[in-house]
Amino acid sequence: MISHLRPALVSMGLFTILLGLAYPLAITGVAQAAFPAQANGSLVRDAHGKVVGSALIGQVFAKPGYLHGRPSAAGNGYDASASSGSNMGPLNDKLIEREKADADALRAEFPGAVIPADAVTTSGSGLDPDISPAYARLQAGRIATARNAPRGEVLAMIDAAVKPPLLGFIGQPRVNVLDVNRALDARFPMVG
Repeated sequence: MISHLRPALVSMGLFTILLGLAYPLAITGVAQAAFPAQANGSLVRDAHGKVVGSALIGQVFAKPGYLHGRPSAAGNGYDASASSGSNMGPLNDKLIEREKADADALRAEFPGAVIPADAVTTSGSGLDPDISPAYARLQAGRIATARNAPRGEVLAMIDAAVKPPLLGFIGQPRVNVLDVNRALDARFPMVG
């Protein structure tokens, strides 16, 4: 029996070291060397080096002078430890009520405007850092008023931040909320 057990234990030990230690360390090393920013979470830092967010994870911006992201189903709003969709289907009463309430609030804020779908729906992960250009442009008037800035310049900043689909055909055009809000703070700082 020992003669059969020994090769199995040696194989298990070898593959544990190879696949559980050597391979992850090698991949981590390659990632750190080739893509250090991405391997460390795509962190966004201010001028003083303080981390202000991640380019890959959305965060809550509630003040009127900021671009607001899409709703989040992850915990209490963009909680990365609770990343997931809501698992509510399109006929779920709670989902319908939440989306209707969000749409009604946006219609009250922007009378007569067409409300983009991403303004009331959550993403699959609940952590989406991007919104559609239509939803970003919809918010330009509110941002301009709160920052006492020309609406046209706010729109120009939003339009300049639009990222095209990957390779020109994968996905939709998008606007990173954190990038635009940082640019707004730099160009039109809010007082108080």
